[in-house]
Amino acid sequence: MNLNEHLKNRLEEEKILLMTHLVLGYPSFDSNREVVRQMVAGGVDVIEMQIPFSEPMADGPVILKANQDAIAAGTRVDQCLEFAAEITAAYPIPFLFMTYYNILFRRGVADFCEQAATRGIRGLIVPDLPPEEGADYLAACGKNGLAPIQIFAPTSRPERMRFLAENGAGFIYCVARRGVTGRKTDFDQGFNAYLKRCRETTDLPLAVGFGISDRDDVAYLEGRADIAVIGTRTIRLVEEKGESTVGEFIRGLRK
Repeated sequence: MNLNEHLKNRLEEEKILLMTHLVLGYPSFDSNREVVRQMVAGGVDVIEMQIPFSEPMADGPVILKANQDAIAAGTRVDQCLEFAAEITAAYPIPFLFMTYYNILFRRGVADFCEQAATRGIRGLIVPDLPPEEGADYLAACGKNGLAPIQIFAPTSRPERMRFLAENGAGFIYCVARRGVTGRKTDFDQGFNAYLKRCRETTDLPLAVGFGISDRDDVAYLEGRADIAVIGTRTIRLVEEKGESTVGEFIRGLRK
């Protein structure tokens, strides 16, 4: 079953799905293990695991610092791949890799995609690689059964959205606002019109991220999107209160 089919099956059981984010190696792989355990126990449907990069241009200060600290602690791509093999074997939900193109380029795009797939990864999010420049990436994803997840932005025109959707799979990541991750998103008429454009452009599930942080945000997205993406909030929670608080937080998002 591909990622798109898996998500659509889950949407028959839930009004909205939850996707969470963690930076691999931050604050440690042991912490990552416990956070993933808590997330899965809390009812998360998809987990996005970020391979740290020194200049994560789409990320705000919290995730930027997590990337830098993970690299400073010695986190390497090989460790992230082995962690993925361990974690995908332990839990039945889909796991994704998120990273930046430099990571794929330095390793070799075809090799990276093959290694990710053999370790149970179901899809990739590479925010700085537009489809026009990623023919080898798209081909490698197709060869290895990976979903190349594309990104819509509020500034995307309908024709651009259609092009992205034609070159994507799994779901579409809809950036809720301009800027980087971490800042609270205001839902207004402009946001609703944007999501309407997204829905009219593709029949892939829509995931909304950037500034989604609490139960009210998730409830607002019900009926408008298919997946709520929670990123910075869980990283802050681990920093402030520890890994053991993550499961309860996740359970509270969809009550």
